[in-house]
Amino acid sequence: MGKEQTQDLRELHEIEDAEWRESLDYVLQTQGEERVQQLLRLLQVRAQEQGVNIPFTANTPYINSIPSSQQPVYPGNRELERRIKSMIRWNAMAMVVRANQESAGIGGHISTFASAATLWEVGFNHFWRGRTEDFLGDMVFFQGHASPGVYARAFLEGRLDEDDLNGFRRELRPDKGGLSSYPHPFLMPDFWEFPTVSMGFTSLTAIYQARYNHYLVDRGLRKGSGRKVWAMLGDGEMDEPESLGAITLASRENLDNLIFVVNCNLQRLDGPVRGNGKIMQELEAAFRGAGWNVIKVIWGHEWDRLLEVDTSGKLVQRMDEVLDGEMQRFTLNNGTYIRENFFGKYPELRELVSGYTDEQLGKFSRGGHDPQKVYAAYQAAVNHKGSPTVILAQTVKGYGLGEAGEGKNITHAQKKLNEDELKAFRTRFNIPLSDEQLLETPFYKPDEDSPEMIYLKERRAELGGSLPHRKDASYPMACHTQEVFREYFEGSGDRPLATTMAYVHMLAKLLRDDEFGKLIVPIVPDEARTFGMESLFRQCGIYSHAGQRYEPVDKGSLLFYNEKTDGAILEEGISEAGAMASFIASGTAHANNGVQTIPFYTYYSMFGFQRVGDLIWQACDCRVRGFLIGATSGRTTLAGEGLQHQDGHSHVLALAPPSVKAYDPAFAYELAVIVHEGLNRMYCNQEDLIYYLTVTNETYLMPPMPKGKDIREGILKGMYRYSKSRKKGKGKVHLLGSGAILNEAIKAQQILEEDYGLSADVWSVTSYKELYTDAVECERWNLLNHGKKPKVPYLSSLLAKEEGSFVAASDYMKVLPATIAKWFPGELHCLGTDGFGRSDDRERLRDFFEVDARYIVLAALRQQVDAGQLPKSILDSAMKALNINAEKLNPHTD
Repeated sequence: MGKEQTQDLRELHEIEDAEWRESLDYVLQTQGEERVQQLLRLLQVRAQEQGVNIPFTANTPYINSIPSSQQPVYPGNRELERRIKSMIRWNAMAMVVRANQESAGIGGHISTFASAATLWEVGFNHFWRGRTEDFLGDMVFFQGHASPGVYARAFLEGRLDEDDLNGFRRELRPDKGGLSSYPHPFLMPDFWEFPTVSMGFTSLTAIYQARYNHYLVDRGLRKGSGRKVWAMLGDGEMDEPESLGAITLASRENLDNLIFVVNCNLQRLDGPVRGNGKIMQELEAAFRGAGWNVIKVIWGHEWDRLLEVDTSGKLVQRMDEVLDGEMQRFTLNNGTYIRENFFGKYPELRELVSGYTDEQLGKFSRGGHDPQKVYAAYQAAVNHKGSPTVILAQTVKGYGLGEAGEGKNITHAQKKLNEDELKAFRTRFNIPLSDEQLLETPFYKPDEDSPEMIYLKERRAELGGSLPHRKDASYPMACHTQEVFREYFEGSGDRPLATTMAYVHMLAKLLRDDEFGKLIVPIVPDEARTFGMESLFRQCGIYSHAGQRYEPVDKGSLLFYNEKTDGAILEEGISEAGAMASFIASGTAHANNGVQTIPFYTYYSMFGFQRVGDLIWQACDCRVRGFLIGATSGRTTLAGEGLQHQDGHSHVLALAPPSVKAYDPAFAYELAVIVHEGLNRMYCNQEDLIYYLTVTNETYLMPPMPKGKDIREGILKGMYRYSKSRKKGKGKVHLLGSGAILNEAIKAQQILEEDYGLSADVWSVTSYKELYTDAVECERWNLLNHGKKPKVPYLSSLLAKEEGSFVAASDYMKVLPATIAKWFPGELHCLGTDGFGRSDDRERLRDFFEVDARYIVLAALRQQVDAGQLPKSILDSAMKALNINAEKLNPHTD
């Protein structure tokens, strides 16, 4: 094809393009947006009918979603807001710089808030509603690394003083402590509402929080109020799998009370988020594909005029093709560079900006720093109905830091500014400080009667007051529940039960309680029938905001899958992380929703502390109250699951979170005592605790609760004597058992007494963590109070008059009983389930892991031999009698 033909074809295409655009404009103006959508759909179908392959794209062009012609009028005083924002920027920076001058390496982050300041200030001034007597307020999940920005604003509002700011990251100051590094409700219980610095979890927990807000309203536990949930996120953290893992839930549940704001500064900790791509387009495709309303805020107002007058389409083409790595370079360079490297690629674009100076081009801004663009996006998000909204706003990381790190890959780690950098920062944001004052990096706060301070406080007053603000609305309840649990103290008679069965029966009974039954929130991740919880389907229903729009296949059965708008059960599907997010929302409802709900989250114990351990830590930080029930627990009680699905370590991992109380009950009466105590402490006494209980699916006869005034105390403190030997043998043995393995200790007691003439006591250890915690607390007290009468650990006092051999066996790793070995009056031999799991029946599994009655007997005999109470020869005969093979597989390694 010749040059003339090519030129003719190009001109023809341009004419056709113009005609199509004009036609679309005409239809839009005369018949509206819906008709345009119908025509585009019609054309798409027609093209496919003709065999035209239309590539799928979930992306819109790389321009602002809201054109300038549709922007609402900005309602505030832009100049006053700019000055207030500049002061907050300065104080946030000064806080981090001063902290690191005082203590090098204390850390802190400047650049994240520097990029997000406009996004946050538009929210603070116009959208984020505080708590009032009549309104609970909006819920804002603040990006953790930008916490200095919240502190700096609280300083101007008068919530914090200069001394507070001087205590940033210095919480152990002897006079008054300081400000936590990140949002931590545990450390600042009247200030922060949500812990948000474990990246990825903010997105997840915000989604489930928004859904839980609907749950409370649908169940009639509180009135609807139109409150919004805002999650302020970073583009880098969206790579965490949890960040995007639940976004389809949000659209499926029509959570139009949820707004994400993703600060797309194109930079993570050490480099670009997508140097070779476009993170905003990638996120847009993910969210639009999941059914979200997506609003992009990319370009500042300076670009509007260029987009209006560009008839060639080259500007949008150039915007679409430029990579994020290139966008970072445009931030670092001047207008001359931008003219040559951005606009200079196409002659049409070079001509488009021919009337602009290099200085003007260098000042073209990103949309996330333009209050007008941000306000328009927020307003559209607040008014959107039917689905959640995500706002993708492009900013510059370290905005305002200049040579100190604006837009650079080192920016995230920036903690200090030199004198010249401080001067540049001050000048850029017009902070009225002299060069001499800068040497101390002072905080700046204008007079209370200044226009800025008056405006700041007026705006917050109009929006209902300051935030974040955590308010505990709990009250004593569930204080008289003794009768509910009485039947479990009597045993099961001739009927074998599993502790899981006893727990489900107990939960069903609690759900019928007139005082607090409606406040119980059963949570389960798609395993209700496995745990025998299907009876609850009929009793209280499975929550669904939409109700049940279909007839379930098991409708004809008594215990069909029963979804209801006011259902109580949160059945979360195959998502332990999602279920934990619901647990957090429910367990903090007393602080965040003014309703004191009681979560019982039941799950495979293997998928608790191992799989979502960080979320459990987050729950502790949130001051959650509730029950975690690790069902089908233990490495040998879940018979057929094998290598990765058997839990031998959740109780070891449960040692770490301080507010978790961990119990491994063997019998129904132990379970009843512990649940009763948990209700008392968390909901009657209002203590911020989480009770972790492991229950099993192994059935056996449940004995009645032994007589004795110390039994209940022992269950709660972690250990009591279950069975005292009546035999006065030649040697004394103490057998400690936990959970289902307590039955193996009882069998071993009989063998030792009948076959070897030893006196053997059986002790039930309900909680190694309680024993350990009590002992180390006593040691600490004794260390610091040497002039006073020493405290004695409960374990030491319990065993003070005991002597002989001690053997501990559980379905968990040997390190668990080893944590308390030093407080025994004699050597403790630990049996446990170290190693990978196996698939087989319980008898073979307990042989493989060496925790059944035979190995307990052998360990007790070995200790008696070592103590000189029995001859060595007895060990050989015992191994033969017990059928123990020394050459068997080693569970630790095989």
